[in-house]
Amino acid sequence: MFMGTGASEGIALGKALMIENEPLNIEKKEIEDVQKEKNKLLEALEASKEQLTKVKEKASKELGADKAAIFEAHLMILDDPELMQNSINKIEEEKVNAEFAFKEVADQFITIFESMDNEYMRERAADIKDVSDRVLRNIVGQKVIDLSMLDEEVILIADDLTPSDTATMDKEKVLGFLTNIGGRTSHTAIMARSLEIPAVVGLKDITEKVNTGDFIVLNGETGEVIVNPTEEEIKKYEGLKEQYEKNKKELEEIIGKDSITIDGREVELVGNIGTPKDIAGLKKNDAEGVGLYRTEFIYMDRDSMPTEEEQFNSYKEVLESLNPKPVVIRTLDIGGDKKLPYLKIDEEMNPFLGYRAIRLCLDQKEIFKTQLRALLRASVYGNLKIMFPMISSLEELLEAKKVLDGVKSDLDKEGIKYADNIEVGMMIEVPSAAIISDVLAKHVDFFSIGTNDLIQYTTAVDRMNEKIHNLYNPFNPAVLRLIKMVIDNGHKENIWVGMCGEAAGDKRMIPILLGMGLDEFSMSASSILPARRIIRSLKLEDTKKIANEVLNMSTAEEIEKYIKNIIK
Repeated sequence: MFMGTGASEGIALGKALMIENEPLNIEKKEIEDVQKEKNKLLEALEASKEQLTKVKEKASKELGADKAAIFEAHLMILDDPELMQNSINKIEEEKVNAEFAFKEVADQFITIFESMDNEYMRERAADIKDVSDRVLRNIVGQKVIDLSMLDEEVILIADDLTPSDTATMDKEKVLGFLTNIGGRTSHTAIMARSLEIPAVVGLKDITEKVNTGDFIVLNGETGEVIVNPTEEEIKKYEGLKEQYEKNKKELEEIIGKDSITIDGREVELVGNIGTPKDIAGLKKNDAEGVGLYRTEFIYMDRDSMPTEEEQFNSYKEVLESLNPKPVVIRTLDIGGDKKLPYLKIDEEMNPFLGYRAIRLCLDQKEIFKTQLRALLRASVYGNLKIMFPMISSLEELLEAKKVLDGVKSDLDKEGIKYADNIEVGMMIEVPSAAIISDVLAKHVDFFSIGTNDLIQYTTAVDRMNEKIHNLYNPFNPAVLRLIKMVIDNGHKENIWVGMCGEAAGDKRMIPILLGMGLDEFSMSASSILPARRIIRSLKLEDTKKIANEVLNMSTAEEIEKYIKNIIK
């Protein structure tokens, strides 16, 4: 058995089909005819645009406009003036072949994105790879793989599947897929979930372990993969598949029902989003609002700061489409580890602890004020809640609120309306904030616990470091005690407490968090209905006992074993 990351739920059984692109061997060559190489590049760009436009049209027709937007982003990459102009400059200045020049420049962009701390942004490097790979194949005249013409039902095996691959594949013939690389936020995973095709990613070397024609069974939730299983294993997985389909139907039956325990404790199940395009997924999964809108994505994939008007339109679209449901919008969380090409920030020894998020915004107040103006103007179109990230002291929180009040005064003078009931909250993702949460709670309307960073900072574990990833654990007793402290301190001051980190959608964590008194759970859209089903099956009194038991345990391992038995 092989273990990877379950990227899209479901059970699949079928024959393997290996997907291997012909390797691209790009070599540096000195050239004499500069214009000829420039023409080769421009022709390849045009060919790539035509191909991607067709892919986008197919995706729009079969997957919906929100998923087709991925290819709109790919077309924008092709129009990126820096990518293209830098490639042309390289051809002219260094007298090198078009494919070498373009690859050198594209690789620089990929490296920038791959080095970012934010997992979502690192996964965007795959978009640039996908687009640049297409352009390079068009320059050298290699065929781009087409998965729309499959002869039989298969499970695809690849190093990675590009967004183009997943959008054009014949959904009737693809039972599932396995890849060497990728995580839950990669486009491969996102597309798999939207297509409802079981998928396991991050298998490292599955392409070396499988041949075309091998029989595969995979579990897209647990990440389990078996190559050439026994009859007994096939029978077991067929039973699991049947059970999965039954569960899926049961989940559809709780659409429209309250997220409430058997004994009447109601909580809010909301979603995390990165762009207005993610709203469709929230609606489909019956989200009760947005618990985290990551606004930094408005600032990415461009060569200048977004204007107030551009930001206003994005926020307005989300607020209007969900009104009157709550939408928690986080102010800009960028800098240090997440760089913008047009924002000059010095290199830092430790960007995780550096010049970022609220620290950057309080230092460069014009950037902050522009965003706050856009947010306040959009507030009249829905139920806006503003949230500050990376707060580590009371001084920072008070200064951020002071800037917000100043922007309100400016709008008042200009006669521009904004909602008068906007709740203002902050993220608890730094241990210092958790420890003084009793003080901070007096100055905000809500807390949202960002477990992704809270775990990292509390345990001093770089969550991107494969060698110590086992130490990055939401069940760490220190992390759980901090979470309980934050919830209790929030409730003492009569404010609500939510969670927007990955732990909020973890089925194993839900009984513990419920027992601790968490009011709002924010997660990926596909986790909402499973979470609601769990909550509706529990009694608050029982979960309180579970939380108390857990808080008296000494190790993450002990807690995980205990929870595993409870969930059974």
